[in-house]
Amino acid sequence: MAGGSTGLVTIFGGSGFVGRHTVRALAKDGFRVRAASRRPDLAGYLQPMGNVGQIQPVQANLRYPDSVRRAVEGASVVINSVGILAGSGAQTFKAVHVDGARAVAKAAREAGATRFVHVSAIGASRSSPANYALTKAAGEAAVLEEFPGAIIIRPSIVFGPEDEFFNRFAAMARVSPILPLIGGGKTRFQPIYVGDLASAISFAASGGGKPGAIYEVGGPEVLSFRELLERTLAYSGRKRVLLSMPFWLAKLQALLTWPLPNSIRPLTVDQVRLLQTDNVVSADALKDGRTLAQLGVAEPQSIGSVVPGYLERFKPKGQYSHYRG
Repeated sequence: MAGGSTGLVTIFGGSGFVGRHTVRALAKDGFRVRAASRRPDLAGYLQPMGNVGQIQPVQANLRYPDSVRRAVEGASVVINSVGILAGSGAQTFKAVHVDGARAVAKAAREAGATRFVHVSAIGASRSSPANYALTKAAGEAAVLEEFPGAIIIRPSIVFGPEDEFFNRFAAMARVSPILPLIGGGKTRFQPIYVGDLASAISFAASGGGKPGAIYEVGGPEVLSFRELLERTLAYSGRKRVLLSMPFWLAKLQALLTWPLPNSIRPLTVDQVRLLQTDNVVSADALKDGRTLAQLGVAEPQSIGSVVPGYLERFKPKGQYSHYRG
């Protein structure tokens, strides 16, 4: 924790994967937390993470500026952790990552917030072939235009009990004898534990970090896509064939599954495009000291210390099978 934290913080996306862990970290650091989400009636599970009355779910939708302004009234710190991996209906990449981010930053500035933290993603670039990364970069620019002192945090892929990486591929291994090695499985990642990311966000909210800076955060290991799938299989007790699949074939497969809901599609075309670029902390960020260590997390958790616990439920004989012999 960078300093005393007794003020009010509004976090958008407070009920999401990153958001719920950040709410816990903020409450632990002494903040009063206003967790803004589209469905606050489904976010009651956040309240036991703090003391009585410390955490309050409120309604807000980034596509409706009035609801955003109401959510930030009186807040000294505003955090935007809203992001989507695939568009759906009105929830497009531009609406959420660009226009939504701008709306939150503008409302925070007009409300007199002294601190703004925006969660982006490693790989955000105006030259990326993926709409996800393109709009993440445009969102960063929009945030800094509206709130020049904002702190932007770019994580690599985030793992934790509710993640959409290890859980998704472990679920695929349950029903498929083959897992695809997109692009030969050579793409490199630096997975970060969601609890460590949450601690870094709370550290920045508490006064740590350099205003206007973009931090790139990753865990202690750099692993290829193949190595991540191998670990997924090991932790879930499955033996499956890892089949190399060129990017063009993966895109074709994604196109053929386009009509299916995003929740059951293996990958979208945009996600295949993301896999064409390494997702690790850059040399420039390391050189400039814009990494996890500068955001108060000196010893991040490894995959091996966290992931086996929540992938145990995917084992052939079920969760807790090792207790039965």
